[in-house]
Amino acid sequence: MFPQIIALAMASTCLNANASNPVFPGWYADPEGIIFENTCWIYPTFSAPYDKQLHFDAFSSTDLVKWTKHENILSTKEIKWAKRAMWAPSIIRKDGKYYLFFGANDIQNDQQEGGIGIAVADKPEGPYKDYLGKPLVDKFHNGAQPIDQYVFKDADGSHYLIYGGWRHCNIAKLNADLTGFVPQADGTVFKEITPQGYVEGPCMFIRNGKYYFMWSEGGWTGPNYSVAYAMADSPFGPFTRIAKIIQQDPAIATGAGHHSVIHIPGKDRWFAVYHRRPLTETDANSRETCIDEMHFDEKGLIQPVKITNEGVKALEIK
Repeated sequence: MFPQIIALAMASTCLNANASNPVFPGWYADPEGIIFENTCWIYPTFSAPYDKQLHFDAFSSTDLVKWTKHENILSTKEIKWAKRAMWAPSIIRKDGKYYLFFGANDIQNDQQEGGIGIAVADKPEGPYKDYLGKPLVDKFHNGAQPIDQYVFKDADGSHYLIYGGWRHCNIAKLNADLTGFVPQADGTVFKEITPQGYVEGPCMFIRNGKYYFMWSEGGWTGPNYSVAYAMADSPFGPFTRIAKIIQQDPAIATGAGHHSVIHIPGKDRWFAVYHRRPLTETDANSRETCIDEMHFDEKGLIQPVKITNEGVKALEIK
């Protein structure tokens, strides 16, 4: 009895001692990867039927290989307006607090309650509490369903919310206390930046002064879910699709998409953290979280990411 309990406790702390994909067990999708100090964190969607998507777990690692699970960091118990379909968390650290953005309720029109909310905590592992007591975005703007939020910090310290389903993507500048938005010079709040092929799952980062905008294409339930990208000189674009760089490998897995990017501070090392569906699975929610390295050519173009079973080698994060 007691040895079993000890073994289970150890397993919950060290989920994967060797480099491999998936990086931790369980069905998890839409992973947000980010580094806080010397630790990498992944905040994924709990992959299950919508009515069972009522909470978020988080995972942490100091080497991208051994992961610690932090259970139930946020749930519908704390977010009273969230009833189902809690999706695609995105997180930032600001003024000593951690702000977790998330979608909930999968609203289909402006009359339904739900959209994009924010939770706040003093530590990356929570516990998180509702920050606004209501959604930050609860309406369709420019045709974009308020889901799949990504919070981008620009070089000048400004924060932008980039989001959208239903093949539309918006960007809006967040105000200083993250309670609303700052209108652009022309008075608009939500500017559409949808590139060709966009479906959902936006992500953005800066490398060598260029803005890389990435998104998911195809249907998330099918084998052809994938990731494409564009580049521009501004977070507002214009963004012209360049290429698809993450997709299924019939020998490895299908449905490889809805990713984020981990950048190792002070180094030109970049990793795609994404979800995919094992070849043995056909259920739409049988999705697992994986990491593979991203590489760039001499022009700064992203080379196709090879999805692997081996994953990445241990890398000390400093």
